[in-house]
Amino acid sequence: MRRWVVTVLCLVQFVDVLGVTSATTAIPAIIDGLNLDEAAAGPIATMYAMFFGGFLVLGARLGDRYGHRRILLAGIVMFALVSIVGGTATGLAQLLIARAAQGAAAAISVPSALRLLLHASPEGRARTTALAAWSAVGAAAGASGFLVGGVLAQSLGWQAVFWVNAPVGALLAAGILSVIPVLPPQKRTGSLDAFGAVLLIGAVMAIVFGCSLLESASTRALGVAGIVAGALIGAGFVVRQRLAADPLIPLDAFRSSNIRVGTLVSFVNTAATSSSAVIATLFLQGQLDASPIAAGLTLMALSIAVIVASSLVRTLSRWLDSRRLAIAGLGIIAGGNIVLACTYGTWWGITVGVGIAGFGLGLASVGATSIGTDVSDSLAGSASGILNTGAQIGTALGTALLVVVASFDLGRIPGTALAWSIAALGALATALSLTVTLLRRQVVRSRR
Repeated sequence: MRRWVVTVLCLVQFVDVLGVTSATTAIPAIIDGLNLDEAAAGPIATMYAMFFGGFLVLGARLGDRYGHRRILLAGIVMFALVSIVGGTATGLAQLLIARAAQGAAAAISVPSALRLLLHASPEGRARTTALAAWSAVGAAAGASGFLVGGVLAQSLGWQAVFWVNAPVGALLAAGILSVIPVLPPQKRTGSLDAFGAVLLIGAVMAIVFGCSLLESASTRALGVAGIVAGALIGAGFVVRQRLAADPLIPLDAFRSSNIRVGTLVSFVNTAATSSSAVIATLFLQGQLDASPIAAGLTLMALSIAVIVASSLVRTLSRWLDSRRLAIAGLGIIAGGNIVLACTYGTWWGITVGVGIAGFGLGLASVGATSIGTDVSDSLAGSASGILNTGAQIGTALGTALLVVVASFDLGRIPGTALAWSIAALGALATALSLTVTLLRRQVVRSRR
């Protein structure tokens, strides 16, 4: 029964994360089909990610309060219904509302799915295996979304990118009702801290939206302003959490070193891999004249490598704890980006580089999730929302900044190679920082 529980919950993760990238490849077809201006591409590409990243922590707290199985089911049903709204869109407004609602529905679903996964998997190797499957499915969904969206849009029309979610959502709802056990909600008093939720959602949305504007020189100043505004709103959120009687994020979560480290690794994982994959896609289609499907197939090397690495985690966990697993994964991610930079301009170099980075991502994702969710049951729901929020911000910020870097050459160094080098440096610096912290802990223990 546990295998069925893990399978259904991982499929929830796959469908929700797939939605972030699957519509990206279909944007040209959407613009043509609805006779939209080219400027509509930006809002279409970012609306889902904005609401997905913004509502994750709120989704986790709703699960804590009202029951994670109930909130998960509500999110899946909402996701399926609003997909119909998107598939029948006749204008930009309806389409953007659908993408926004999809992102919010996904944000409600993912934290509860992860919390239920932890509940169904006991400590030890069984939990490591479940988290490996969760991480592999999420990373594979993000990378394969480009290919899935391209195939659906090219073969069945852009509407298929939305329509396909309706039957899939119905099957997932049936699976949830059939095999997912009920996890009683936590008994909490007081309000849900609606003001804190508004501040957090506003902060994440402002940062994600600001990042999306950095790629164009004409909107870069507005993008910087959005990021600064998001940071200021985020600071207000932190103050609110310290003053609120019943904060959206428990104060113990802020104090938890495991949540902080897990979120940092989640952020760097996506910042150093999603950005590299996007840059690789742009380079393949812009410089090597690859079709969208050919570019998507090339990036499948990342997905396959993630799955292979995640399948090895159970064995590697005999020798590596979660922090060492994260360090190893980050080091391999850095190596993959170095290969991309050093083999600049070659198709085989991109294939090998994203494959190596994907292998590292498979290890580091499990490490990050294991570290961040190694907390008390009262913090597990919040931890799942915080970890996923960190990953979403990493994707948005890393991609936006490195795409800008890729547009400028530094002397004889192509901008694209420079961007991959920066991604490698970020992953390597994080790995070294974790290594130093680990060594310090060992020294302290040895002195005792």
